[in-house]
Amino acid sequence: MIIVIANSKGGVGKSTLAVHLAAWLHDQGHRVALADCDTQQSSSEWIREAVPGVKAVRLDNPNMILDELPVLALDVDFVVADGPGSQTETSRALLLRADLAIVPCKASMLEVRALAKATDVLRQAQDIRAGKPKAVIVLSMVGKNYRLTKDMKDAAAALNLPMASVPLILRQIYADAPGQGAVVGRMASRGREAATEVDQLFREILPDAYAAKSLKPKASRR
Repeated sequence: MIIVIANSKGGVGKSTLAVHLAAWLHDQGHRVALADCDTQQSSSEWIREAVPGVKAVRLDNPNMILDELPVLALDVDFVVADGPGSQTETSRALLLRADLAIVPCKASMLEVRALAKATDVLRQAQDIRAGKPKAVIVLSMVGKNYRLTKDMKDAAAALNLPMASVPLILRQIYADAPGQGAVVGRMASRGREAATEVDQLFREILPDAYAAKSLKPKASRR
């Protein structure tokens, strides 16, 4: 499966989602590659240090993405692609190859309304590919006491996109993790709440990926 973290707006937590998703899938026992398609190339550096078992590659132009992403997917169970914050052609190439798009969005009416524009490229890809890729909105960097209002729910519903019930809370530990070369699940007790939140989110979005681990036969004891 090719999973793209997609939003043409910057500063919404795309790299945080991409790196933690790749790490989570790896922890479930899957073979995982992270494709860093952002010009800043921060997620590939982060994942190499945090989870060396995840293959990291950089695909920095649309042609490379269209040609190499399917080939990369042949060697692993999941490819997680960290999309750019602006470049439309790069985003379009990613969505033309994606099986699933995760769309991070901050929890405010302005941000939710802005998704109408941010998802234009997603709509084009779905039109070309007869409904693919599937997509889900994830509320990201939200306050601990946030409240999802009816207006925000209606704005999201108007896009005809489902919204994950688990948000990613704005926590200092997410900002600290790259500098420490870690993901929150590997930051001891400090990261416990964030790690639980990440696990709940990805189990909701990718239940089969979690189930695949839980169904593996346990090693026999001697």
